[in-house]
Amino acid sequence: MDHFWLTDEQFAKIAPHLPTDTRGKERVDDQRVISGIVHVLKSGGRWADAPREVYGPKKTLYNRFVRWAAKDVWVGLFETLAQSGGPPAQVLIDSSAVKAHRCASGGKGGKQNQAIGRSRGGRTTKIHALTDRLGRPLVFLLTGGQVADCRAGALLLEHLPACSILLADKGYDSDAIRRQIEASGAAPNIPPKANRRWKPCFSPVLYRGRNAIERMFGRLKDFRRIATRYDRLATNYLAAVCLAATVSYWL
Repeated sequence: MDHFWLTDEQFAKIAPHLPTDTRGKERVDDQRVISGIVHVLKSGGRWADAPREVYGPKKTLYNRFVRWAAKDVWVGLFETLAQSGGPPAQVLIDSSAVKAHRCASGGKGGKQNQAIGRSRGGRTTKIHALTDRLGRPLVFLLTGGQVADCRAGALLLEHLPACSILLADKGYDSDAIRRQIEASGAAPNIPPKANRRWKPCFSPVLYRGRNAIERMFGRLKDFRRIATRYDRLATNYLAAVCLAATVSYWL
């Protein structure tokens, strides 16, 4: 795989949001190390496979990624840049399941605490997301693969930004979800389930734009460490998702 390298323009956007070292000075190797971390996420290889002559020692890449993940640096970076786009007119919500590799055993606290569950695909993790109408991600949430979309959607919608319309598929068609969306000031555009006696208003024309969030998940899964979960801890995997989303959409 070709080497990945952050351009000076891309690094200038994220540099102000990175933590400083104990001496209060910026690290001169941040651009190099972050480029190496993204390379590993993209290639799906081991940390040891990252070219040392390009990105530096594997221990430096791994330690920087894990330590900053524990401090929510990667998640905070993503959220800060995602908010820079301003309030979206439309918001999309959906989820996508990924296979949990056998090395992602669940770590300390058990599988449920680390967002690993059992579904038809075996051991899986489900990524739930909110995006704007262009498919740019705004918020992420991880659950086990067996968790229903409407159940996780209620938690995700607590972070719903100000918008006028929310687009979702039939998996989110519940009275509770609709009331929650309306309480936030948005109008839900969700196709009603076939067993509904009363059919809510639904616009097929607006619904055509919902495929943007599907394409967002497809783009994130170009990162092989996102398409297959290798991380034991949910904190590390969420950090990888947020870093991949930052590089793909907000730089």
